Amino acid sequence: MNNDPQSAAWLEALKQGVVIPALPLALRSDLQIDQTAQERLIRYYIASGAGGLAVGVHTTQFEIRDPAFNLLEPILKMAAAEINRHPQSAGFIKVAGICGPTEQAVQEAQLAVKYGYHIGLVSMGGLADYSEEALLERTKAIAAIIPVFGFYLQPAVGGRVLSYSFWSAMAEIPAVYAIKIAAFNRYQTLDVVRAVASSTRNREISLYTGNDDNIVADLLTTYRFALNDTVVEKKFSGGLLGHWAVWTSKAVALLEMIKACRTNPSGDYAALLTIGAAVTDMNAVVFDAANQFKGCIAGIHEVLRRQGLLNGIYCLNPEEVLSPGQAEELDRIAAAYPEWTDDNFAKSIE
Repeated sequence: MNNDPQSAAWLEALKQGVVIPALPLALRSDLQIDQTAQERLIRYYIASGAGGLAVGVHTTQFEIRDPAFNLLEPILKMAAAEINRHPQSAGFIKVAGICGPTEQAVQEAQLAVKYGYHIGLVSMGGLADYSEEALLERTKAIAAIIPVFGFYLQPAVGGRVLSYSFWSAMAEIPAVYAIKIAAFNRYQTLDVVRAVASSTRNREISLYTGNDDNIVADLLTTYRFALNDTVVEKKFSGGLLGHWAVWTSKAVALLEMIKACRTNPSGDYAALLTIGAAVTDMNAVVFDAANQFKGCIAGIHEVLRRQGLLNGIYCLNPEEVLSPGQAEELDRIAAAYPEWTDDNFAKSIE
C-alpha cells in the first residue's frame, strides 16, 4: 500500500470532514486536454478551500478510459502534479476513481499509487454479472494496493441496489476508510449508515454524502442506533460531489455553517434546511434531473464556462450536451440564488 493511512494527514482531514469536488475534464475542441484550463480549474478548487479532489470519476467522464482517447493516466498525472505545486497540499486528499472488472480495477489502483493518490473511489457500476461476494473480493484486491473509498451509486446512472449485508461486510475490510453514499434513496442510505455504525470499524470509516438531492439534510443528521445495549451515533463527515465542482467556495462556506450548527445546541437547523432546498433546486438544474441526468456533465461545464474557468463545454461523448431549456434554467437559478454562486471569486483565479 502506498502509505501508512493511520498516521497520514489526509486521513485526519477525511475524518474531520471536507469538501471534495469531482474534477471535470477541461477539453479543447479537438478533445485533447486543455492543460491551461485544467490547471486553472484545480487552482480554483484549492483556493476555494476544498479539502480534496476526486480525479477520474464520473464527472471526469468515464470515456477517458476508452482506448480511442486514453486520457486516464494523463489526467491523473496532471492533476496530482498541479495539486503538489501548492503549499497547502500536505493534507489535501487526492482521490482516484477506480472502476471496471477486477483486473482493470487493480491496474487503475496501481496507476493511482504511481501518481501519489491517497485513496481510491471504487465504483460498483457496470458489473451486473458480479455477485455481491465477487464485488467484495474485488474490493479486497484493490484494498491490497490502495486505501478504499467505497461508493454506493444510484441505479439511475449505472449503479445497483446493494444489500445491508454487503455494506456490513464492506465495513469490515481493514483498508476501507470512507464510503460515499449516492443512492438518492433514504432507505438505501440508511442501510449503509447502519451497517457502518454496527461494524467493529465504525470509528475508522468516514461517511461522505453524494446524495445530490439531500446534501444539507445528510450533513445535518445524526444517526443513532441502539446496538447490544450501546447507543452508537454516526454522522456524514463531508461530501464528495460533482455538484461541488461548481460554486465551490460557497460549498466550503456551507459545510462550515453546517459544522457550526451541529456543535451548537441552539443552532438554526430550520434555516439550513431552507438553504438545503435551494441547493437541491440548483442541483436539479445543473445535473438535469428533469431529463434523467442526461445533461449533468454538460451542465457542470456550462457553469464553469460562464465563470471563465473552462473555455468550452466539450465532452468526449458527443451525446453529452445541454438538454433543451437547461441553459435557461441555469439563468434562473443563478438569478434566484446569487448568495450561493461565486462568479466573482472564480473570475479572480489566474
